[in-house]
Amino acid sequence: MRQIVLDTETTGLSPESGDRIIEIGCVELVNRRLTGRTLHFYVNPERRNSIDAFKVHGLSDEFLADKPPFGHVADELIDFLRDAEVIIHNAAFDIGFLDAELRRIGRPCFTEHCGARVTDSLSMARESFPGKSNSLDALCKRLEVNNSGRELHGALLDAGLLAEVYIRMTRGQGALVIDAGEAYAAEIAARPMDFGALDLVVIEADPDELLAHAVLLAEIDTASGGRTVWQRA
Repeated sequence: MRQIVLDTETTGLSPESGDRIIEIGCVELVNRRLTGRTLHFYVNPERRNSIDAFKVHGLSDEFLADKPPFGHVADELIDFLRDAEVIIHNAAFDIGFLDAELRRIGRPCFTEHCGARVTDSLSMARESFPGKSNSLDALCKRLEVNNSGRELHGALLDAGLLAEVYIRMTRGQGALVIDAGEAYAAEIAARPMDFGALDLVVIEADPDELLAHAVLLAEIDTASGGRTVWQRA
């Protein structure tokens, strides 16, 4: 299973108004493990940055002036993404910019051209943590991913952070023994265990703990709009 985590930086917020991509970063995962393969471009947007965008990413017009335009890196980007699942945080934003860039050079839209399946990690996070902030910084803090070096946004840096966030956010979807080899995992799965021989100590919750638990469940139910399973059960 090959996945590519992708992020972009742009001159502003609206491709419809002429804003352009200035940086693309991609990080490869195979079978939910980082492979060390990355793809990274700075791109000449052929227009000026907005002041607000520059404050976010710190990429000046002077720095970008000698970088290749998007058309010169498009083929390498598409080849890297081909047949992979592409993971993007707030996918509609990045794909909107990628589609606009591809149209300018007479190419099909992003998903059609490279046959990519796109997963929006922001939508996944909102499902997992309803009512919470689900920015990349907030997810890094919640899932204990070290983002101490993120003073400014950067496409490759953010793609790397998002890859770690995605792995932690979806770790329940894979095998229980994620880091073991297949043979070792099979050996563990086949090993019998007599649970009757275990002497388990049961520590019951005291009244204060039961009350705190009930309050927490009520807060989660409220944050999810009343969709919690235990209330219906």
